[in-house]
Amino acid sequence: MPMFTRFVQAGRLALITFGPCAGKMCTIVDIVNQKNVVVDGPESVTGVKRHMMPVKRLSLTDFRTVVRRGCREKTLKKALAKDEVMKKWSESAWAKKLKAKETRQSMTDFERFKLMVARKKRSQAVKKALKTKK
Repeated sequence: MPMFTRFVQAGRLALITFGPCAGKMCTIVDIVNQKNVVVDGPESVTGVKRHMMPVKRLSLTDFRTVVRRGCREKTLKKALAKDEVMKKWSESAWAKKLKAKETRQSMTDFERFKLMVARKKRSQAVKKALKTKK
């Protein structure tokens, strides 16, 4: 079994972890040197323009689409659509966790209160159900 499976390679889907595009998805398009890569959203799909970025600021995912190094945005968009990479990403546990975190952060005070009340009710119902089983 190979030690690593997530290689820095053209077509690898990655999550930007730092900078103005933090939290957005991008695709590695070209490798500049040991530490830097060229990434592209494409902008119409993820909102990330083509630019150079250090590998340290990326979290590589398991998803990859087959494209050549330095491919055009149009080619990349076609390949992503054909392989349904963005759909597969949105169905992954990692993406769902990020979405839940984002939802929690955007909650208002009243929504947090309603959530707390719902959790209390659920907890009481579970305790009651367990008590009746004994």
